[in-house]
Amino acid sequence: MHNLKIYTSNHMEILAQELARIVRDPLSSPLVPEIIVVQSRGMERWVSMEIAGHNRICANCSFLFPNPFLQEIVKKIIPDLPEDSPFDPVIMTFKIMNVLQSSIDLPGYERLKRYLVHDKNGMKRFQISQKIADLFDQYLVFRPEMIFRWEKGEEDHWQAQLWREISSGTESLHRARMRKTLLEKIRTHPREITNLPHRISIFGISYLPPFHLETFIELSRISQVNLFLMNPCREYWGEIVSPRQVKEIQKKYITSTGTVEELYLEEGNRLLASLGTLGRNFFSMISGMDCQMFEHFRDPDGLSMLSKTQRDILNLKDTGVSPLDSGSELNTSNISSRSRNKVSMQPEVDTSIQIHSCHSPMREAR
Repeated sequence: MHNLKIYTSNHMEILAQELARIVRDPLSSPLVPEIIVVQSRGMERWVSMEIAGHNRICANCSFLFPNPFLQEIVKKIIPDLPEDSPFDPVIMTFKIMNVLQSSIDLPGYERLKRYLVHDKNGMKRFQISQKIADLFDQYLVFRPEMIFRWEKGEEDHWQAQLWREISSGTESLHRARMRKTLLEKIRTHPREITNLPHRISIFGISYLPPFHLETFIELSRISQVNLFLMNPCREYWGEIVSPRQVKEIQKKYITSTGTVEELYLEEGNRLLASLGTLGRNFFSMISGMDCQMFEHFRDPDGLSMLSKTQRDILNLKDTGVSPLDSGSELNTSNISSRSRNKVSMQPEVDTSIQIHSCHSPMREAR
């Protein structure tokens, strides 16, 4: 039986209010910290201020990132783990450098050898080792089953050979293997685990890979796990497709007569379908979970183009809001009666949605 609760809203302030309400319920001891998993230090500061605003205090809250949190959980289950993981990307970089130096002439390494042919000072070997270490670190999270196959010797290309070289004798210490050990322990001997947190809250994380999500789900067998998610739409939008995707799908179903087969493709909201792919996949993943779902949606106020766009997304509609149809009104109290009629014929410039040229796409969207 899972004790997993998912709170969704289109307003982060509402989710923070729900979190503040939950942490008011005391834990087993005042010395036990409240565990809140976040994705950035900025979110940590904002959440702590929101909790203090609602509860008049925010004390003994431990804010952790997903990976360090899971590492702490694993240490409680698997004792005597080394302080520094041999699979830290920095440590792996130097291990890979050593292996490449000694194994570059072996079969399978021909492509790397061609790349390193003019490398007198070792800088290219260091750079490629750094890239490979980062790649291996990503494999541990997003391709753990592939790592397990490599360790069994099922594949023999250069990446598999290199991984077996750097992991030999320490296979049980990388995060994919430790996570597998943790999940097996929870599923088979849950009553033997007594030192895990009583309550875990995950807040402000827009996406969790299956590696982390499945772990939190299994932890909910023992602890109360609360997942707070921003959801811009109150309707189910896991199957919507963008106009571009519609055209790509239709190309695959053109009949011999040149006509398109009748397809039932839901576009919903074009903006949500084209820019919300990551969130769509995530909410599709959690839609079938064994959990309690609490929805707290609130319609956006105002008549600006931004408010109308947010309402369309919230209700999964596509009304095609025009900048000239913002519905906002000018303040004409200080305008003469002669010019008031002239001004009323001109729509007010709606600045609720702006596009700025910034140093990154993320900054441009804010």
